[in-house]
Amino acid sequence: MSASRTEPRVVSPCVSICALDGDDVCVGCFRTGREISYWGRLPSDWQREVLARSQRRQAGENAPCVMEEVSLL
Repeated sequence: MSASRTEPRVVSPCVSICALDGDDVCVGCFRTGREISYWGRLPSDWQREVLARSQRRQAGENAPCVMEEVSLL
């Protein structure tokens, strides 16, 4: 058994209402289509940032897609 420390898993905010609006934002979880597509490949700190931005979107605030800032290898 490895003694390495792992980060806690960030649970997906998906609520099984998968429909993108005209701004490419899901009407169920308020993530963008790209954020949804890359969710499983994002490090947990970026997943938490997606959650923060989706909460801002839900509140009616402007929150750009995280994927515009993340450089994936």
